[in-house]
Amino acid sequence: MTTRSGRRVTVIGGGFAGLTAAITAAEAGARVTLYEAHRTLGGRARTAGAPYRTNEGPHALYHRGPHRAWLAERGLLGPLARIPLAEGARFRFHQGGALRRTPPPGLLRLARRAPADAPVDADFRTWATAQAGPAAARVAAHYSGVALFHHDPGALSARFVQERLHRAAALLPEARYPRGGWGQVVERMAAHAWNLGVRIEVGSRVDALPDAAGGPVIVATSLDAARRLLGDPAVTWESGRTALLDLVLRSRTGDPFVVSDLDAPGWLERFTAQDPGLAPAGRQLLQGQFPVAPGESRAVGIARAERLLDLGFPGWRDRTEWSREALAQGRTGAVDRPGTTWRDRPAIVRGDGLFLAGDAVAAPGLLTEVAFHSGLRAAALALESLGASGAADRLDLNHA
Repeated sequence: MTTRSGRRVTVIGGGFAGLTAAITAAEAGARVTLYEAHRTLGGRARTAGAPYRTNEGPHALYHRGPHRAWLAERGLLGPLARIPLAEGARFRFHQGGALRRTPPPGLLRLARRAPADAPVDADFRTWATAQAGPAAARVAAHYSGVALFHHDPGALSARFVQERLHRAAALLPEARYPRGGWGQVVERMAAHAWNLGVRIEVGSRVDALPDAAGGPVIVATSLDAARRLLGDPAVTWESGRTALLDLVLRSRTGDPFVVSDLDAPGWLERFTAQDPGLAPAGRQLLQGQFPVAPGESRAVGIARAERLLDLGFPGWRDRTEWSREALAQGRTGAVDRPGTTWRDRPAIVRGDGLFLAGDAVAAPGLLTEVAFHSGLRAAALALESLGASGAADRLDLNHA
């Protein structure tokens, strides 16, 4: 692919979608400038500095995800951590107010169903109840919350939820973890973009769109920021609302690896189980997310987290050395209601040389996979507008 000389692609937003778009355009020969309002790149993929390397909420890289191969081809993936077998045996399920070591059989039966078996136009609760009964439908919906960040997964599209359940509950776990946190991947992507000639401006908030005569613009921000920047009220889609908890405890033998709440959506994970370097020796880093309904406070989710900590992590209050709480709203990826699919979300093409990318736009996949697909396609379409004919077709982004 080649572009017309002197034309530039502007990318607004330096998260995973924006970096993917910038790299793709630069690899094709475009002159790229990327603006990021924050002082560091990464968006939700940022990782805090030592001593506690927390991500912004629980993160994992799914083994079958398309961005894994793309990163690996460019030497950007880096070392990945897997869940040790011994830690896998410390997976716990909270049901009926107690912890259990094995999941309910109905959850496993539903998880084995292929996503294509689930309808788009029915809610997950209704479909799953017909397949396995109301009890199995309820626990399956709550378990899927690990990849949804939504307080009522059963009310969402059956196809949408089933894809996440099927992958999150795979018998051969798909989850992989970049060693050192997602920030390590972001640093490698930023260095690669820099070597390709991308001009990166951090701490640079863009309040007005650049003149279209200067070349195509890719807006790779949150939908709230994109809506204000584009002046388009149609740039909106539902997302989750989740209380986030980061906790560093003094280590204790026998603590669970994961506690999955089956009484309500919620998830606690000891991330130092697979990557001990995320906290100093003798310390363990837990991250959790507990969805809350509209109108509920962060404290409601944190209270649920504390009940699980009381059950699974004896003496956790006395062992706590550091903690942080937050409320994620509108920044946990798109959720699809019955009758909708990813194709119904805000379109990538906005007209007049403007393109949209991020984790809540019209692109397939799960969480960061949506950001990746949309960044790739936005860049391909921007390249075509610069004269790189067939760029979008060659990137083959019309599947799924």
